[in-house]
Amino acid sequence: MTVTRRSLLKAGAGIAAAGVASSILQPSIANAADPRVADIVVVGCGSAGLGAAVAAAEAGASVIVLESQPHIGGRGIVSSGNIPLGGGTPAQLANGIVDSPDLLYGDLTDWSLTLSNGFPSYRYNDRELIRAFADVNVDMYNFLVRHGVVWTTQRPDNVGGNEVGNSVNRMMHTAIMNYASVRTGLPVAANQQRTTSQGPGFIYPLEAAAKARGVKILLNYRLESLLRTKAGVVGVVASNQGRLVNIQARKGVIIASGGGNGNVEYRRQFDPRLTAEYCGVAGEPYSFQDASGIIAGLNVGASLAGTYNQTAEFGTNITKPTAIGTRYNYSFLQWGPQSPVFHLAKASGLASVNNQNVIHVNMLGKRFFDETGGQFPTNSSRSVNPYTQGSYLNAKNITYNPQNWINAALAGIGDGKNGGGPIWAIFDADAVARQRWTVAPPFVDPDGFFFQANTLEELAQKIVMQHQRVPMPPSNLVETVARYNSFVGGVDTDFGKPTPQYKIQKAPFYAAWSTPVIHDARSGLRINGSSQVLDFAGQVIPGLYCAGEAAGGFSQHGNGRALSQGIIAGRHAAVRSL
Repeated sequence: MTVTRRSLLKAGAGIAAAGVASSILQPSIANAADPRVADIVVVGCGSAGLGAAVAAAEAGASVIVLESQPHIGGRGIVSSGNIPLGGGTPAQLANGIVDSPDLLYGDLTDWSLTLSNGFPSYRYNDRELIRAFADVNVDMYNFLVRHGVVWTTQRPDNVGGNEVGNSVNRMMHTAIMNYASVRTGLPVAANQQRTTSQGPGFIYPLEAAAKARGVKILLNYRLESLLRTKAGVVGVVASNQGRLVNIQARKGVIIASGGGNGNVEYRRQFDPRLTAEYCGVAGEPYSFQDASGIIAGLNVGASLAGTYNQTAEFGTNITKPTAIGTRYNYSFLQWGPQSPVFHLAKASGLASVNNQNVIHVNMLGKRFFDETGGQFPTNSSRSVNPYTQGSYLNAKNITYNPQNWINAALAGIGDGKNGGGPIWAIFDADAVARQRWTVAPPFVDPDGFFFQANTLEELAQKIVMQHQRVPMPPSNLVETVARYNSFVGGVDTDFGKPTPQYKIQKAPFYAAWSTPVIHDARSGLRINGSSQVLDFAGQVIPGLYCAGEAAGGFSQHGNGRALSQGIIAGRHAAVRSL
């Protein structure tokens, strides 16, 4: 399913005017069968969806949750379990951290805070959404504890969060307890269960809370379209095992299906560089950001929000990999052989890359930037210090550092085409020994993401895969490596890599996938402070809600905004009068 600018505009203009559903991207529902009915239908069973389901059920509503995958959890369950919680939580109070909803709101809307590359973290956040988030934070903390979430430590810190506010520590971490890690498929050692933070530590308690309150969770149900009448959104059409199912919602539909970063044509509306080679979206292959919920919303007149937050060069919208040789190379998510999706992931990757051991080359076999260069910066507690909320000095006091590895990697090869193409980490047998890597499955994926040869010429010739749109000239790779070797122990006059340390000279030679990774979705459907979806005229679409990465207007990494918006949506929809 794809969306084009033409369909987006047509949806906005035509549907907003008519107040009824368009058929631009919707399947025919003439043969839809097996009607189901609930007060609330939640689309997606991750952080936002489970938060919404539990909150709605607690408020007395009947709830059906649809999940397109054969398992629950979304990106939340494969996350590191980090949740920003501020505003004066019990954990903050117990540790003498002075916070309040107003301080949190001020942090997340501060126009003056800019990062080392000049980009502002909070300037373009929707004030109404941030006010709602700030006001629900303490309640969200209590909500999670009430439903069985255990923290790895009772002291908030600044680990694992970005765009969570600069003033004070707000990060909490959910203990995995005795739940199996989805990443590895295995439980954590008993003596580490209370100190290891991962997503199962809050996803499974919320699933249990939902089921205890009668929530029905339907797996392998994919949203195809929303049902809208003149009264508003009254249900969904979902596909299950090749058939369409009509599911009615008496009070509301909550889209919590995740963002659109895995949908190439959707994401390219924000950044034309993000073509098909950026194929290892963080969280896949467990959970997919296919934009299905966003597109369904557009087709009933919803508008978009968060376009700047999606494309601005801060945070983790797109990241530099630190695991190489695998398609799924997000730095903090490696798939173990016992993971339930390892047959799809195929490799764990070569981890803990010391970039003095590799060079990065583009499709043509040429270096393009200092390999030790960083990704886009993020903001967390005390990242800017000294800091005074709203002060012009916040920007004046930073040390400018553009951190342009990602932009250089996405720049392409000058052939007039969008997309930077694959980036390959080139290294030799000595680097393998220094890193103590095992250059074989299950650590690497030889099906197009890892190559080995006895000469550099042969290595270049072996690099053949669907995203390598031009052959790598062997002479280019040979010349690139020779020139780099000439810098070792001296000065990299091409890109300024600090004192290159090791020559690439001992066979065998290797090329490992090291292409940028798409991660956070910070654009999506436009919502208000009650998580109600708005149309192109700024009016509420009755009965339609959205939460988490499917919603735009709030630039923050992780589970905090997803859970909060889900809780807000569930509560509002449950008491909605008909």
